[in-house]
Amino acid sequence: MVMGAAAGAAKAMGANTGEPAKLALGYDNYAVRGMKWKAPALIDYAAKMKVDSLFISDLDAFESLDDAHLIELRKRAEGKGVKLTLGTWSVCPTSPSFKDKWGTADEHLQLGIRATKALGSPVLRVILGSAKDRKTDGGIEARIADMVAVLKRNKERAVDAGMKIAVENHAGDMHSMELKSLVEAAGPDYVGVNLDSGNAVWCLETPQQNLENLGKYVLTTSLRDSAVWKSEHGVTVQWTAMGEGMVDWKSYFKRFAELCPNAAVNIETISGFNREFPLNSDSFKSAQPEGAPGSMAEFSQWAATGTPRKPWQAPKGGDRKKAEQGYQLDELERSLTYCRSLGLGRRKYTS
Repeated sequence: MVMGAAAGAAKAMGANTGEPAKLALGYDNYAVRGMKWKAPALIDYAAKMKVDSLFISDLDAFESLDDAHLIELRKRAEGKGVKLTLGTWSVCPTSPSFKDKWGTADEHLQLGIRATKALGSPVLRVILGSAKDRKTDGGIEARIADMVAVLKRNKERAVDAGMKIAVENHAGDMHSMELKSLVEAAGPDYVGVNLDSGNAVWCLETPQQNLENLGKYVLTTSLRDSAVWKSEHGVTVQWTAMGEGMVDWKSYFKRFAELCPNAAVNIETISGFNREFPLNSDSFKSAQPEGAPGSMAEFSQWAATGTPRKPWQAPKGGDRKKAEQGYQLDELERSLTYCRSLGLGRRKYTS
């Protein structure tokens, strides 16, 4: 165990018992995106589910970004025993995912830093982009360099605000080793990782590999289970509720507690569809990260153990919107129940 992880583990020990404290358990609001809830409703649902953490991962969930409004939301959450974490979108100015809705990349990041401080969040989640960045001019390396420049220009603001910036491995943009290089180039004293186990699979690495490579930099998470199997053109992935895919969560969380015990386990279920990755396609292969042959070999072995699954379908003849809302709530609540069965969560919950 690295020294940083050892120190974190020591900090996480129960004050009276000498036993490790339980990992905090929460949810990412994207898991219930179909509800269209704003921050107050998200906080109330977190309180109802007795979770420790609520990760509001987009600025559109707020009716106002004025400090006074955010401070009131902070008090509302604190009164219900919920710790808030804030997130936003791409701050890489040259990524196809970047939008100027919040101004330039620097202005967007500065807005996020201010909102993070007012909300009482320890971190601000940001992303680089998606797999599309791998095929841009200069490839993912150029996009990483562009994003690092934005982060460095705003280091002083982040440090002064007493928070850190958590970069997510998002939608196939970066393999864990590439994200590791971004964090180290920007500076791990104020930049870390939002760990997404499902997105790891989209970069053809197992969630366990992803955790091993990034664990010491993890500040927060967006986790879900995955099923993977060999298919006609390569491999197919289906994200699932926790405990219903192929990840060995018992061993995953044992290692998680060693590497990043102070990071909350936030559930972000995005289930119900299949995505095939054409491993033998030249265009696909040309965009994949180099220098990680062990990653691909282990991923292929894992995929060989999987079996095909059908995607979710809304009942015919019914209200699709309501069906999707019910499906999302059920996926999240089953996931929280499963995580609690593994000993996660610090608050007692009874349905």
